[in-house]
Amino acid sequence: MTDPYFAKVAVIGAGTMGNGIAQVFATTGSQVLLVDLDPSALERGFAAIEKSLARLVAKERISQTDADASLSRITRATALADITDEDLVVEAVVEKPEVKAAVFRELDQVCKKGALLATNTSSISITEIAAVTSRPENVIGMHFMNPVPIMKLVEVIRGHRTSDETTQAVMEGSRAIGKTPVEANDYPGFVSNRVLMPMINEAIFCLMEGVADRDGIDTVMKLGMAHPMGPLTLADLIGLDVCLDILEVLHQGLGDDKYRPCPLLRRMVAAGDLGRKSGRGFYTYE
Repeated sequence: MTDPYFAKVAVIGAGTMGNGIAQVFATTGSQVLLVDLDPSALERGFAAIEKSLARLVAKERISQTDADASLSRITRATALADITDEDLVVEAVVEKPEVKAAVFRELDQVCKKGALLATNTSSISITEIAAVTSRPENVIGMHFMNPVPIMKLVEVIRGHRTSDETTQAVMEGSRAIGKTPVEANDYPGFVSNRVLMPMINEAIFCLMEGVADRDGIDTVMKLGMAHPMGPLTLADLIGLDVCLDILEVLHQGLGDDKYRPCPLLRRMVAAGDLGRKSGRGFYTYE
């Protein structure tokens, strides 16, 4: 294995995205510090990485030796203060501006000079996150797709003051972990969600208005538009609460009613029907 582009990486948040990001960096040679303030969430996240690597071993995509080596590169911590000499920090906490701002304020205090601070946000302004730090030139968006170990895309989003050097380093670092980076500028929803979320929202409007039933809507998009899964299935996978949050950002940030969240989506989120993670969304899950 060649030397990793980023020797030391910290990942904040051990949920689905965070543990996937940690796994990808560890399997490509980086020493990874996985941080979550909740010890039980941290253990669940590490267990998810173990399970993911075991599946890759079972499919003979990696050896048991490689899996063990990857796990050995991951250290766990429950405080941001444990981040000291990491070269890159990737934040993957909940999609709430105030939570991310609090994380970045503390990172600004504890991280070494020159460390690159990335957020995995799918829609929140990189410029606003960077503005709470004293180093906005080192703050950037690094939007991985779910599931992280499988999906190749990383949206690399420049804030208003992100430097060329930071952008180039993150583009190169993304390629080094086997991803395809696409550079985008800091506008609501970036590219991925500005295009995707209105489609999902319109599919929900079609369902609410009785244009077609759930299966019909998904089938049209799969067979007619060659999508790997229908928009309602995809919404369940993403999480209906996350879809609603992103649409709110688009609606507020762009001021256009075409991004207005469908009332059915609001009702389902209020009821706790959030998709796969809650066991019920447009479909029912075991």
